[in-house]
Amino acid sequence: MIDSSPLSASTLRRLWPLVLLFGLLLHGLAAGAPGPATPVADPDSQRPVVGLVLSGGGARGLAHVGVLRVLEEIHVPVDLVVGTSAGAAVGALFAQGMSVQEIEDRMLGMDWLAGFTDTPGRRYQPVRRKEDGWRFPLSPGLGVGMDGLRIGRGLISGQNLGLILNDLTYEAALVRDFNHLPIPFRAVATDLETGEEVVLSNGSLSEAVRASMSIPGIYAPVNRDGRLLVDGGVANNLPVSVARDLGAEVVIVVDISDEPGRGETLTQAFSVISQLTTLMTRRSVEEQLASLREGDVLITPELSGLGSADFFHGAELMERGATAARNQAVELSRLAVDDEQWRQNTALRTYRGFEPERITKVVIRQDSRLADRFLRDRIRQQEGEPLNVPQLEEDLKRIYGLGYYENVSYSLSPAEEGSVLEILVREKSWGPNYLSFGVGYEENFDSDTRFNVAVSLRMTQLNRLGAEWQTDAQLGTQPWVRTEWFQPLDYGYRRFIVAGAEYDKERYSVFETGGDRTAEVDVTNHRLDLAAGIELGANAEFRGSLERGYATVDDRIGDSPAGSDRIQQGSWNLRLVYDSLDDPFLPESGSFAGIRGRFERPELGADSKFDRTVVRLATAGNRGDWVASGEFFASVVTNGEAGIENNELLGGFRRLSAYGQGEVTGQDAVLGTAVLYRKFGGPIVPFFLGAGLEAGNAWEDVGDARWDDVLTSGTVFAGFDTIMGPVQAALAYNNDDRWGVYLNVGYSLRQLFD
Repeated sequence: MIDSSPLSASTLRRLWPLVLLFGLLLHGLAAGAPGPATPVADPDSQRPVVGLVLSGGGARGLAHVGVLRVLEEIHVPVDLVVGTSAGAAVGALFAQGMSVQEIEDRMLGMDWLAGFTDTPGRRYQPVRRKEDGWRFPLSPGLGVGMDGLRIGRGLISGQNLGLILNDLTYEAALVRDFNHLPIPFRAVATDLETGEEVVLSNGSLSEAVRASMSIPGIYAPVNRDGRLLVDGGVANNLPVSVARDLGAEVVIVVDISDEPGRGETLTQAFSVISQLTTLMTRRSVEEQLASLREGDVLITPELSGLGSADFFHGAELMERGATAARNQAVELSRLAVDDEQWRQNTALRTYRGFEPERITKVVIRQDSRLADRFLRDRIRQQEGEPLNVPQLEEDLKRIYGLGYYENVSYSLSPAEEGSVLEILVREKSWGPNYLSFGVGYEENFDSDTRFNVAVSLRMTQLNRLGAEWQTDAQLGTQPWVRTEWFQPLDYGYRRFIVAGAEYDKERYSVFETGGDRTAEVDVTNHRLDLAAGIELGANAEFRGSLERGYATVDDRIGDSPAGSDRIQQGSWNLRLVYDSLDDPFLPESGSFAGIRGRFERPELGADSKFDRTVVRLATAGNRGDWVASGEFFASVVTNGEAGIENNELLGGFRRLSAYGQGEVTGQDAVLGTAVLYRKFGGPIVPFFLGAGLEAGNAWEDVGDARWDDVLTSGTVFAGFDTIMGPVQAALAYNNDDRWGVYLNVGYSLRQLFD
C-alpha cells in the first residue's frame, strides 16, 4: 500500500504525504443513481456471474480506471463490484452508473490537495475567526478539559471528503441497500477495536466508502452503528472472498498493492515504515490470491516507480492499468457479450432515476450542548421546498467554519410525498476548549530582531446561544495579552456583544524634523472594552465599542516628548470590515475593506481629545501560477492631537521594507504596496519567488505631506509556505540608497488594521 522504493529526493517528496493522500481518491466520487436492482445475471443466459474485485493502494488506484476502460472496450459486463479503500472509491463510481469517460475526466481534473485540510476555506469563516487566523494559524487538533490535554482521533477529520461525497453521491442519496444500485456494491472496512473485516452493504453510500479508506491515525475513524471503522486494507485489501459470498462465479481481480521491499531498499526510516505497512496488507492479499480458481482473471498492473501518493501521475497510472488489462484480453474476451447484450447491460447500469424531491422535514442530529435552533437558524433550506444542494453545502461549510465540529454533513431518507433532510453534526472529540498557536520572527541582520510566540485558548459552547471565552497571549519582543467574552444575542450569531481586557507593549522611535532619531521609547497600553456588533452577510461585520484605559511611556534612548505618568485614555469607536481574502498571509483571491473611527473624549476619561480614521483596502488575484496583490493603508487624525502613545508605525517587512520596524513613525501615515510573485514546485512543498514595491511615509500632520517626502522601497523575495505561515527571505532597497535584508517567519509582527 505504501511505496517501498529507495529514498531518493523525488521519493522523499512522495513519501512525506503518503498516508495523508491515500484516502483522497474518494475526492472525485460522482453521483450514482438509485433505481431497480440489477439482476446478478440473466437466468436465461449461459454466462457466469462476474464479480469485479478492486484492491486498495492509494493513488495507484487510478490504474483501476484504466482497467474499466478495457472492460468497456471488450464488452465485459460486471454483475457486482467489491472494493477496499481506493478500490472502494473507484468501484462506487462504477457501481453508481458513472460512465468510464466521466470517471477519467473527474480523476484527471481533480484538485487532490483539497483533502489535506478539513476547513472548506477561509471564506466560510466568520470575520472574528478570520482575524484570529493571522496570529494563530496553527490549530493542531489539541484541546483542554478537566482531564488535561485532549487530541483528535486523526490528523484529518474528513470533513471536506464527507461534504464532497454527500454531493457526489446525491443521486444515490435515498439508496439504503447497495443491492439497489445499478450494480450491486460492497465496500470493505476494518473494525478498529477487533481488527475484523466489516463488509458494508447498506446505509449511506458516501459514509461506507469514507469508512473504507480511513487510515488509522491519519483520518478519523467513522462511527457506524456503534463501531469505529478504519481502512479496509488492514483486514482484507483484496476482498475476493466477499465477491464469492455475494454469488460471483468468476472474479476479475485487480491487484495494485505494493510488493515488499528487499535488501538495500530497507535502509532508511521511511522505507522501513513503508515495509511494515506493506507486510501488514500483503499477507491478506496473498491469502485471497491463493483462493483464485480456473476461469478467474488476475490483472496486476506494472506500477514500479509510482507510489501511493503519486496522484499527479493520473494519466500514466490509468494507462498502465489499461495496458495490464489488454495483456489479459484473451481471458477477458471469454466473458464478453455481443453488442445487443452490451447495450442492454449499459442501459441498466447507467439508469438514473433520482430527482430532487420536496423536503418534508428538517431534522437536526447533534451531540453538542448547543440548542438545535443554533444549527437550524443557519440552514436556509425550508420545509415544503425542493432540496437546494448548493445552498445547503454553503450552509454546512459555514457551520463547520465556526470551529466547533469535527464533521458536518447531511443525509436524506424517504418519506411520504418527499424526503426527510437530516443534518448530522458531530462535536470535535477534543473540544469544546481549543488551543491554537502562532510564531512570528523578523530579522533584518542589522539592528532589529523581533521574535514572538503566541497561544490562544478558546472555550466554546458556554451556553445555548453559543457564548465563547477566548484568552490570547503573546510572549517575546512585543508582549500582548487579551481576554474577551463573546456573547451572541440570537441563535444565528447575527447580533452579539463582546467584553474584553487587553495589555500590549510596543516600541516606538522618535525623530526630529531632519530625520534623526532622538529617542526610543516603550509604550504600554492597558484597556477595557465593551462592543456591540452585527454580522452583515457572510464576510462583513460592524461593531461599535467603548474603550477605557491608560498608557505609559518609558524612555529607552534619549528623552521623549511624553512624560512618564499615566496617560488616561477613553474613546468610542466604530468599525466596519469586509474580508473575503482566501489566505491571511499570501492571498490569491478575494479582497479586504476596513474603516475604523476612534473618537477620544475627555468626558470618557481621556487626557486628550482627537478623532482618528483608519482605512485599509487590499485585493488579490491570480492567473495560473502568477499572483498579484495590492494594498492601501491610511491612518489620519482628523481633529485634535493624538500624542506619541498613539503614533502609527511603519517600517519592517512589506511596510517600507528597507527601514527598520517602527523607524518611520508619526501621527498620520499612508502606505501603498504592490506585489507580484510566481508559485513553483510541487503541491506538497510549494515555494514562490516575487517582487514588491512599497511607497508611503508618516507625518505629524498629513496636510504637510509633499510628493518629495514619499519614501519608496523595492523588494525581491523568495520563500515557501508552512503550517505556521510563510517563511520568506527578502532583499530591499529604498530611495535613500539604503539596502536591507530580511528573514521573516510566520505571521506579521504588526497588523495595520487590528
